[in-house]
Amino acid sequence: MNFSIIIPTLNEIKLLPNLINQINDEKLKSLFNYEIIISDGGSNDGTIDFAFNNSDKVIVHSDKNRKQNIGEGRNIGAANSESNILIFLNGDIEISDPKKLFEIITKKFSKSDFAAMTCRVDIHPNEEILTDKIFLGFYNVYFHFLNIIGVGMGRGEIHIIKRDIFTKVDGYNEKLAAGEDFDLFKRIRKIGKIYFCNDVTIFESPRRYREHGHLSVFFKWLLNSIYVVLFKRSLSKEWEQVR
Repeated sequence: MNFSIIIPTLNEIKLLPNLINQINDEKLKSLFNYEIIISDGGSNDGTIDFAFNNSDKVIVHSDKNRKQNIGEGRNIGAANSESNILIFLNGDIEISDPKKLFEIITKKFSKSDFAAMTCRVDIHPNEEILTDKIFLGFYNVYFHFLNIIGVGMGRGEIHIIKRDIFTKVDGYNEKLAAGEDFDLFKRIRKIGKIYFCNDVTIFESPRRYREHGHLSVFFKWLLNSIYVVLFKRSLSKEWEQVR
């Protein structure tokens, strides 16, 4: 079993090094046989130079006439990968225990019929405030429940998918500016089981919550999810960049 870690980026030089420093580790790479792929949407802040020096492959979106959305970035990364397990990570996250995560992935995909996997997402304890605990605690319980009842959900911070399953469902819907994570896992759940991992935590940046507030972000997610279910499109035309 081998992994391709695919990270879509756009001007992530402030936070991307935190993640790369965790996973660009020769000992871990030798243990779990993985490659790191950066799929960049056209950064101009030093992200691309950093990526070339600290990853195995870098693909850069070069069409200056249009923006690349995150679903397209992930698909391009997958198209340039070589492994049978695809691990999609956002560029602003950290992993509570990378070695344990890779061990769980290996166990779940080698001895079970899981098609995909995701993890709980929290704010790092050093940055976490009470509203983070309340809202993200709710999301973790709710999304775990959705997978149990067969709806399928995994936040885009981390998606782990068997390559053949990813190919079978045609990857991410590149027409969706938002809700592409829900849409993909909803389609995957129709053909296979999804494992929700509570033993490893993904720490996301709180920057969007600090900029817009938890309620605003929640309702944007909710409305986009409803539009994806009812109309097969997202309400948002573009997902605002917060850096």
